[in-house]
Amino acid sequence: MRLAVNIDHVATLREARKAREPEPLTAALLAEMAGARGITVHLRGDRRHIQDRDVQLLRQAIATKLNIEMAVTSDMARVALQVRPDQVTLVPERPQELTTEGGLDVVAQAGAVADFVRQMHDAGIRVSLFVDPHADQVGHAKQSGADAIEINTGRYAEAGEGSRIQELQRIADAAQLGVRQGLEVLAGHGLNYVNVVDVGAIAEIEELNIGHSIVARAALVGMERAVRDMVALLGR
Repeated sequence: MRLAVNIDHVATLREARKAREPEPLTAALLAEMAGARGITVHLRGDRRHIQDRDVQLLRQAIATKLNIEMAVTSDMARVALQVRPDQVTLVPERPQELTTEGGLDVVAQAGAVADFVRQMHDAGIRVSLFVDPHADQVGHAKQSGADAIEINTGRYAEAGEGSRIQELQRIADAAQLGVRQGLEVLAGHGLNYVNVVDVGAIAEIEELNIGHSIVARAALVGMERAVRDMVALLGR
């Protein structure tokens, strides 16, 4: 299974002091050397961590896949068409949220999502949709023209012992449906070195996007070791 490393929180640390370091690009290059197969960043409307400069530098320098998470807005479409990442992942976004709180409601935003997907495809950019593990959302993701879905694993990550198996099954069911629909299936949100193993065992999931737990460990042991440890857990 491929690992894509989200480096947003390297930028969070930098922006806490409006300083020049740590440099997200450096973290990305170290992650690649340690086995990451992609780099993910969330370019938010308020630019609270990742900046436009960061995505431009990443596009020029990294050797693996650049995936930019973004809201369905004209500003984000402009950035994507300028930077030309390998993939954009469409996510919901609220200004006051600490982190993404749920999947994109593809059903309610079907027209806007389909229009965004068409713009990206015209520019040769793949599109993934970050969705909750619900059959209707997966089905509408396919109808939108998206290439992939990223299943939101947040509820699984937060679940107690009594509901964790149920949440894991919902992810597995959504992954199987995505494959039947002809979508590439990715997953992520809230995954760490303990809970990632069971998600990583779902055969239909091809890639995991993991950020906070890797950056948190990297603060103590270094980025290369933090990424290598996660790659080793994913195994296959």
